[in-house]
Amino acid sequence: MIRAITGTRRRGGGGAGRVRGSGASGRRACGWLGFAAGLLVCCPALAGAHDVARRPPMGWNSWDAYGKTITEAQFRANVRWMAQHLRRYGWRYAVIDAGWSIPSGGARPGVLTMDRHGRYIPAPSRFPSAADGRGFGPLAHYVHSLGLKFGIHIQRGIPAEAVRANLPIAGSPFRARQAVDLNAPCTWDPHNDGMADNAAGQAYYDSILRLYARWHVDFIKVDCISSRPYAAADIHMLAQAVRAAGRPMVISLSPGPTPLDKLAQLRRDATMWRISNDVWDVWRSTSAYPQGVANQFARLARWAPLARPGHWPDADMLAIGYLGPHPGYGQARWSRLTHAEQRTYMTLWCIARSPLMIGANLTRMNRWTLSLLDNRAVIAVDQDATDDRQVLARDRFVVWLSRPRRGGGWYLAAFNLAGRARTLSLPWRAVSLPGRNYRLRNLWRHRTLGVATALRVRLAPHGAALYRVWRHAAPRR
Repeated sequence: MIRAITGTRRRGGGGAGRVRGSGASGRRACGWLGFAAGLLVCCPALAGAHDVARRPPMGWNSWDAYGKTITEAQFRANVRWMAQHLRRYGWRYAVIDAGWSIPSGGARPGVLTMDRHGRYIPAPSRFPSAADGRGFGPLAHYVHSLGLKFGIHIQRGIPAEAVRANLPIAGSPFRARQAVDLNAPCTWDPHNDGMADNAAGQAYYDSILRLYARWHVDFIKVDCISSRPYAAADIHMLAQAVRAAGRPMVISLSPGPTPLDKLAQLRRDATMWRISNDVWDVWRSTSAYPQGVANQFARLARWAPLARPGHWPDADMLAIGYLGPHPGYGQARWSRLTHAEQRTYMTLWCIARSPLMIGANLTRMNRWTLSLLDNRAVIAVDQDATDDRQVLARDRFVVWLSRPRRGGGWYLAAFNLAGRARTLSLPWRAVSLPGRNYRLRNLWRHRTLGVATALRVRLAPHGAALYRVWRHAAPRR
């Protein structure tokens, strides 16, 4: 059953008849669910089911180019291009961002589709293959047939209209009003109420993750959860629901800044988490939204050393290429960043081992943008390195190092944060490299250089250079 709902919200005086579902009675009513969940946590195979990203995830997300407007035809076109041109370089995840339950092709607020259990479902008017209760299953099958993985955006909490109608929660004795916490809504999305930290709340999250598992979803981006405020209970309940669903999925938390002191839970319950608010095609921002590329240097210096296989600090999407026809911020445009700034963008994300999610409209790809995405040597810095860290930040120069997993030596990235071209000249010891003589290979230019007795490089305004550095003979590829 498909239900069209509106986002009208009623507050105060109990007019909608909503109740908070907390308390011992709610927990006793579903003690068997808690027992089952406990067994799942104790089972090593299922407890680690969310730990699916041994390397930082790489893929494409629809938000930067389409906002809430993407259609099935547009998504399939981007996925086909991705499979043909980028899959061979490791780009795998194709993610539909917010708004997929809005029936119209635009971002008109207040009209969404859900099933009789209060779970959002894709609007068939935009995703025809979802008709007759098929959901995203057919589209996921198409993505998988191309050798890629399928992802969707979801929102923390429970639909306000499901609570108003007090719909039953699938697979449980509960109803929506028992799962709601009216004191914890998402402050910037009126469609969802907060979720109670109780058995009914867990049952609702279990129900949507079972649905996503039936659709063969590989990646869920969960919004309004990792900052303002950090929703620890929701994060844990969602992780429990993923484990219980029995299908490994990446759990991506958004937006940031995620608190650094929550690292223990993040390593237990999340695959990737945003370290800042949204980053767009801005060099440096002085406002909370959007953030710029330069704003991420200090954040990544703090977060990158804390990454572990399966658990990645996320510097946000790559707002490069063509951002249109309906970007999530601003008007349709080519990225406003200069070529040097875009290369710095990719270089910083790679040396810091952030997840890499392309924001461009892939069907409008140009040769320059593609050159940032199909360089195997640069991608290897993100995917196959360790011990990544900032080793110098002085006079608006920044230098990072990491270690290749194979072949020895180091990766070295040098950045000029100033708005004019400058030369960085330092002895090797100043960037934490022992010894006096090093051979370099420029990874962006595919060029092996001679032996250097010091680090000396001319950098464009807001520019970067990326090298493989070793003491003796060049490593074999």
